Amino acid sequence: MNSDGTQDARGTHANPVPRPTAPPEPPATRPDLPPPPAAPPAGPSGYSAGQPGRPAVPPPPGRAPGTPPPPAAAPPSAVADWLDAPRPEARPGIWRHGYRLPKGADAPKRLAPVTVVGMLVPLVAALVLWSLWRRGSLPYQFSVLRLFTPDDWWWGGTIASPKTMDGAEARVVYDGVFFAVLLYAMGRLGSWPDAVRHLVGRRPQPARALLAALAALVTLSFVFPDAFGVGWNALPVVDPLFSLVVLVSGGYELFASPLFTDSLYTVITLLVLWPFARLGGWLPYAKERLAARRAAAEPSAPRRPVARPRSQWPALRDAGQEEAADLLTAEVAGGRMNDVDCARIDLAFAAARRDAGLAAFRDTVLRQGGAAWTHPSGARDLPRRSARHDLLADQVRIGRWVAAERSPLPYHDAGAALGPEVLGTSLLAVGPSGSGKTRTLVEPVTEALALQALTGRCAVVAVSAPGARLGSDSAFDVVVRVGDPASVYDLDPYAESDDPDEAAAILAEALVGDLDTVGAQGAATALAQLLGPYRAVHGRFPTLPALRELLEGEPAAVAALREALAGHEVMRRELEARVRQTGVPGDAGRALADRLALLDRPAFADFFGGGGAQRPFSLRAVAHHPLRVRVDLPERGHEEAGRLLTRLVLAQFHAVVRQGPRTHFACLVLDDATGAITPESVRRVQRLRSQNAGVLLTLRTIGDVPEALHGPLYGAVGCRMAFSGVTTWDGNRFAQTWGTEWVETTEVAQHTVFADQPMTRAIHALRKLVTGKAVTTDAVTVRQVERERWSASQLAHEVPPGHAVLSLTTVTGEHAPPLLVDLRG
Repeated sequence: MNSDGTQDARGTHANPVPRPTAPPEPPATRPDLPPPPAAPPAGPSGYSAGQPGRPAVPPPPGRAPGTPPPPAAAPPSAVADWLDAPRPEARPGIWRHGYRLPKGADAPKRLAPVTVVGMLVPLVAALVLWSLWRRGSLPYQFSVLRLFTPDDWWWGGTIASPKTMDGAEARVVYDGVFFAVLLYAMGRLGSWPDAVRHLVGRRPQPARALLAALAALVTLSFVFPDAFGVGWNALPVVDPLFSLVVLVSGGYELFASPLFTDSLYTVITLLVLWPFARLGGWLPYAKERLAARRAAAEPSAPRRPVARPRSQWPALRDAGQEEAADLLTAEVAGGRMNDVDCARIDLAFAAARRDAGLAAFRDTVLRQGGAAWTHPSGARDLPRRSARHDLLADQVRIGRWVAAERSPLPYHDAGAALGPEVLGTSLLAVGPSGSGKTRTLVEPVTEALALQALTGRCAVVAVSAPGARLGSDSAFDVVVRVGDPASVYDLDPYAESDDPDEAAAILAEALVGDLDTVGAQGAATALAQLLGPYRAVHGRFPTLPALRELLEGEPAAVAALREALAGHEVMRRELEARVRQTGVPGDAGRALADRLALLDRPAFADFFGGGGAQRPFSLRAVAHHPLRVRVDLPERGHEEAGRLLTRLVLAQFHAVVRQGPRTHFACLVLDDATGAITPESVRRVQRLRSQNAGVLLTLRTIGDVPEALHGPLYGAVGCRMAFSGVTTWDGNRFAQTWGTEWVETTEVAQHTVFADQPMTRAIHALRKLVTGKAVTTDAVTVRQVERERWSASQLAHEVPPGHAVLSLTTVTGEHAPPLLVDLRG
């Protein structure tokens, strides 16, 4: 536990990172010898300045003849390369270290042929309708116009022949209104705005602005053809607006003013240019160019800072901590810091900026260098690593996303990773024995959490399955081996609680939480009626054997406690109430005593406060410190006691993480959660997301959980993982949880062609004789259907060995659909 990683063999890690080493010693020099004299400066014409007339002596060779050249400069530090590696933002579950989008993931989507046809068909229809409108060939074309205008504007016996100036101008306005309605309707029908945004809006500047300007010029040439010297007719935009002004004003007097006419032309031009300005982003682009030109014209303006690599600690330099940044840069370049040190100092710097403690941060870094804020255990790394970790992104790589048809393109062959952002919603993994749950999921996650604990970012509690320890003892701060006399630590069954009701609720959940015949509330009340009086007398809670005697109603134990309660009337009434309920039908005390008997065994005599040499440990410490804790369950015939202890640790974890604000993440890892899932634990798992905590639960089959809790359990966790080999019954629960999705299916049906004409029949017969196949036609049907993301049969039979199907949800609500993961990649 005190190893800082300097004694590890090179290359023992899955992703080797240099360990902190001592700085290189300078070459030894003899202090009794003077320094070598400097070479005299060379004079003109290649002569020595001190000896005129003699040619300058050529410089001595850098090495003796035949000796190999000196070694090249040392390569950059591996930690520096790791720090400088890109970590782009990515979707949940993607390994961000060095991630690049797959080829084609960021390529712009091409317009489908159906989309192009959908644009052209409304355009052709609009041209046909406008041509018919100009010729007056549409039925009832002028009915609306005659309905809203006076009859004396039109000649009698005609449809719409203008009799007065008002009628002629109204006809022009009417044409303009129809043109506007036709343009809007066909544009919406053909999705012209979306197509234009796809073709122009996605392009970078200045190409976007130039394309929009070109389109604006073309449009203006149709609105003002005379100004551009073209010979086509103008679109009905200017004339209808002028005619509307005439109808409203009652004459042409306003057009005698050049100012009014020019203003009207200006308004029309601006209205035409406005959508193209928005499309091309002219205003933001103009502001950007003006700002760049202004900055270039002002020599005194501060230049844009040069982007520094992360290995040179640019955040510290931006905060004015140049000395600390220089020292840490030298530490990284010299190989005296590893990834744990970098992540730990980065966290300390963030806390110093938040709490305005930059001065103290600087002093600590200058005094201790890369060893500043070392974990209380003194460890700066784990003894060994079995997985790849990225502590800057808080991720551990567990495999590779398979490039399957149902996988989104950004996930194709990308690394699959987990971190606190997804573990904070809790993870449920189901797979049979031998499917790799411990080796490919539990061990890498536990190792990652232990590394993050060394940086101060999280606390981890790992409960090993019987016979399978998670990691070495030196990788943890506290190792509790229940039932092993050599164990250094003992587990406090009351989690260092001083509240009898809280301690009773924890014990009741652990002892009878999985029983349907005993209510959790009744069991907690029965325990509280004994724990409160006992603590009032002795100042502590009873040991488990003493508690068992009180629950069984042992006359001597009850009488001694009753006598000691003299003067404690409230607690005496509590005890008398418990005594009256002892032995009555429905009493929870008998069930509690029977379950306590599983822990009141000779193998556990020195544990749970039994007076052994072990140091007591309370799980409440993980809520205050970034501890690494491992609990090893007893073996050889204590399976039921192991399940009880698992429920006890789970209940204590739920109780301690909800108390007060906490800056570090807390995670509980259960290598085997069989028997630990109860109605109360499911309800508490749902609350962990808001408490900066999470749990990882593994099951061999969902049948180990009561059937009534299947749905609530899948709904309580945000991440679900189905390993290879699950049964169809287990797969059915996953399929129901993951739901369905809409997919596009294409069905091709071949129909035989039956000809009616003799010539056609003869041709078909000849074709069948030559090819051996009847003449058919293909009927293609494309439709949207609702399909399960993963069916129970697919999960049971189509997941290859060494693979799993994983869905993720982050604490911020982002989702990753259930996708296939290669756990061997």
